[in-house]
Amino acid sequence: MNLPEIHLTKTHYKILGALAVVFIGWRIFSALQPPAPEDRIVPVVRTITIGDTAAKDTAVYPGEVRGKYESNLAFQVAGKIVARHINLGDNVRAGQVLMELDPKDVQQSYNAAQATYQAALSNYEVVKENYKRYTTLYEKGAVSTLIRDEHKTRYDAAASQLESARAQLTASENQLGYTRLVSDHDGMVASISGEIGQVVGAGTPMATVIQDGSREIQIYVPENRLGQIKLNQPATITFWALDNLTASGHIAEISAMADSVTRTYKVKVAVDSMPEQAKLGMTAKVVLNTGIDRAIQIPSGAIYQTGDQPKVWVVRDKKVALVSVKTAGFEGSNVRITEGLAKGDVVITGGINKLAEGQEVRLESSEAK
Repeated sequence: MNLPEIHLTKTHYKILGALAVVFIGWRIFSALQPPAPEDRIVPVVRTITIGDTAAKDTAVYPGEVRGKYESNLAFQVAGKIVARHINLGDNVRAGQVLMELDPKDVQQSYNAAQATYQAALSNYEVVKENYKRYTTLYEKGAVSTLIRDEHKTRYDAAASQLESARAQLTASENQLGYTRLVSDHDGMVASISGEIGQVVGAGTPMATVIQDGSREIQIYVPENRLGQIKLNQPATITFWALDNLTASGHIAEISAMADSVTRTYKVKVAVDSMPEQAKLGMTAKVVLNTGIDRAIQIPSGAIYQTGDQPKVWVVRDKKVALVSVKTAGFEGSNVRITEGLAKGDVVITGGINKLAEGQEVRLESSEAK
């Protein structure tokens, strides 16, 4: 079928051009218009709600029940252990012999010192009698001053030799006594590191004796929290094995130097009234009260830094607003906020770099701390 020819005149071309201009204008106008409310995409943000800002700031540390006075006992001489008279947990008395070294070598030294002393004593007695006799003869004019002075010199030398021999005998006697490890006070044996047959050096700890009486809790504080504690600071202690029985106490001692391995500081907590059921070595939990802390804590990812001024995005009436805040350092993965936020504020914690002032958002809320 043949289609009829269409002849376009200048008028037709003018009409088509006008229609094209109108169509293009309409398209541009439509592109500039905001989408219909039902077509807009409202982003969903993760938030936290600021809770009560005036709460007790506490720090919790695991601890252990220890004796207030613990003695690490060691031999003062080297030797081989030939006897052990104690076991773990034994109650001992002051002066009780705990272990013994083989005394043979020390005994020989003592015997030699005793022989030297006896020889010096005998020589001293002879010289002393001669000096007395010649002194009497000198007074009668039977001997000269020179002879009297010669015997006086011999007497002084013999007295010095006797004193030296006596000191050496005392030292040897002490060394012989050091072959026995003796408890210096009443208490309980907490640890033993020496066994029969073991050769030990002088000063090597062999046993730990905890003195009867006062007990305390020992904790370790990291260096970043050391400034938060002080002497006599109150503490609350609970005992895991005693159904969380509670006792009160205070900080009694703070180590001046950190442990070389753990980089923590040893702190001793005195207990006002230690429960009788609390045994040495039991696990305890120490809660230290550091006062009122009015700083708010938010995740560090919520901070929107612009220049030197930290800010956070806050949701108000379903729209976001940028709020300036004042920070006071970190607490783990959180940032401490001292100014700018208040109880009830809803803070955005994720996707903060994609937000714009006044933008409408939907909340994927999570509870605040």
